Amino acid sequence: MKSTLTAALAVAAATALLLSPLAPASAEPVQPETPQETVEAQASVSNGRTNDTRAAESFQAMQEYLLVADGSGLYNEQYPVDAADRPYSYEWPFSQAHIAIADLANQPGRHGDQYDAALEVAAAAQEHYWDTETGKTGLPGYASYPVGEYGDGGDFFYDDNEWVGLLDVQRYLTDKDPAALERAKQIFDLVVSGWDTDTSHAAPGGVFWTQAPWSTDRNTVSTMPAAELGLRLYQITGESSYLDWSVRMYDWTNTYLQRPDGLYNDHLGLDGTIESTIWSYNQGVPIGVNVLLYQATDDEKYLDEAKRVAEAAYGYYIDEGRLDDQPAFFNSIYFKNLLLLQSVTHEKKYSEAMQDYGDLVWAENRDPATGLFTFEGESTQLLDQAAMVQIYAVLGWAPGHWRDLY
Repeated sequence: MKSTLTAALAVAAATALLLSPLAPASAEPVQPETPQETVEAQASVSNGRTNDTRAAESFQAMQEYLLVADGSGLYNEQYPVDAADRPYSYEWPFSQAHIAIADLANQPGRHGDQYDAALEVAAAAQEHYWDTETGKTGLPGYASYPVGEYGDGGDFFYDDNEWVGLLDVQRYLTDKDPAALERAKQIFDLVVSGWDTDTSHAAPGGVFWTQAPWSTDRNTVSTMPAAELGLRLYQITGESSYLDWSVRMYDWTNTYLQRPDGLYNDHLGLDGTIESTIWSYNQGVPIGVNVLLYQATDDEKYLDEAKRVAEAAYGYYIDEGRLDDQPAFFNSIYFKNLLLLQSVTHEKKYSEAMQDYGDLVWAENRDPATGLFTFEGESTQLLDQAAMVQIYAVLGWAPGHWRDLY
């Protein structure tokens, strides 16, 4: 994938961050490093052709039906557009569309190169959400709605910012772009400013979900992705503060939100009340955090924990048939972190489960006339369409690249 940050800067007239799944700095496809990787890479060829096609068709539908035709690079929240919808999507759906394009661009060779222009547009559009003025902790971040000429901004959500930060560090490792690394550091600083320091709270600590006054929850999804971002920054910079914060975030989440069976509850209130919904992305991210902790420390206990959580989640969602009840945009994050684990263990059942899910959704939730996916009601959500683009694109990667997923 070609570096696109400089071009996005020209388009946005701002520091644009190009988000993409992590790939080696070389433009050449990653070469398998072990006999097992060779087998996996060869096995991916037949599946990859199908998934490349599915990813391309799903992306084309996203651009045709959901991209706003005003040159902004922004998207609608859904198709068909409802009269009550705002002119553009919120940051969370946009970030997932941006990530989807980055996943496409990270496909090997010409399959990925053809998406470079779309990635430039998305990278510039990402900056329409960057707000330097209204953050409640005095630090800039991505607002929940575009700012400036495209909107009136909105509250900061820490998890929304973390997804962008994770792709920023991957962009740095792809293109060695210092601006992307600096933005990832800014986002991590923002997240740290969202750490609960009030000792009067039950279980003080954890990252708040949002700066909005109507929520004081501390969530798995705001704390564990922060740890994952910190670990990637530690791998890049070697600065121990990133590792220290990541371990602190990891330990807090495990202490207060992890169940004895390894699965994670959703969030904790200030009074200590636990919201116990078991969402798939809340299981996936801790798996990835454990893999990165294992890589950072060489301590086998983290790899063992990654395997334990992965097996518990596999049993809960796949063996017991709950996966289809989860939103596609949670499942894409869940599966990507499983592939990160698979890159270490080479246990192919995770990619096989991801393929099975992709096959099922293609058959049951896609309108072949439009290429759009619908899961509830009659509208297609940008979040769902982007999630399926991500799933098919990543399944089309050479498996050697999966070690760089978040």
